[in-house]
Amino acid sequence: MFSDPAKNLKTLRLRENGIVADLGAGTGFYSVLAGHIVSRGKVYAVEINKEFLHTIRNKVKEAHLNNVEIIWGNIEKLGGTKIKDNIVDAAIVSNVLFQVEDKDKFILETKRILKPNGQVLLVDWSADSPAVGFKGFVPENRAREMFEKKGFVFERKIDAGEHHYGMILIKQ
Repeated sequence: MFSDPAKNLKTLRLRENGIVADLGAGTGFYSVLAGHIVSRGKVYAVEINKEFLHTIRNKVKEAHLNNVEIIWGNIEKLGGTKIKDNIVDAAIVSNVLFQVEDKDKFILETKRILKPNGQVLLVDWSADSPAVGFKGFVPENRAREMFEKKGFVFERKIDAGEHHYGMILIKQ
């Protein structure tokens, strides 16, 4: 693995009663880790691929977590995550941005679910990665600019590991 989800999550300084959304949860690495960290809070694992939902469900069960809600949802559609407005403390967006076709709607959906001053952990492929040739690849400066244009404030860069960039953005 090029990027370490546990190390990346630590940059968010999550509280045990926090509410987290793992947007484009994939196979659930971040969802399960976040579920342990926010032990008295909640994690929404949002994924559109039904096979991945099954995988996440199994991982959550194996980890004995009861605070992870698995949602079949569309992160590229306003309201598509099925999460209420302004309730999420932190959103995880890891290796998702390059796959998203409607990036503007995705960013607006992320903004909609976040509380004021809510954080986004954005991790994606860097310019030296194999993903550079992928359709949809988003360079770091462009990703930051896209979020800032939608009302987010760049807080800081993080070391997201080999072949990745990472940053924390805050909803204003």
